[in-house]
Amino acid sequence: MADAGTLRKVEAGTLTRADLSDVVHREIGLSRAESANIVERTLHHLCHALSEGENVKISGFGSFILRDKGERVGRNPKTGIEVPIAPRRVLTFRASQIMRDRITGRG
Repeated sequence: MADAGTLRKVEAGTLTRADLSDVVHREIGLSRAESANIVERTLHHLCHALSEGENVKISGFGSFILRDKGERVGRNPKTGIEVPIAPRRVLTFRASQIMRDRITGRG
């Protein structure tokens, strides 16, 4: 994968699918259409695995972890009335140690 320094600066600091496709196109030399297809297929497989209840771990990047949260009682902040919050499944991301070190400037 390309070094983070090869990514163009994007408005508001957001990396998009198009940016990823552009990096694949420049670094590997595939056509723009093939590069976009690779990015789309990768994201599709990641989303499919998560929707099937699988956690996704990308070494050196981090883990997408599904967690089931039980029913609990919440409170409406305006009225103070207690409201039951239904059980649900949430997606969390845990960055790898390598990623955390890079973000904090230690890596």
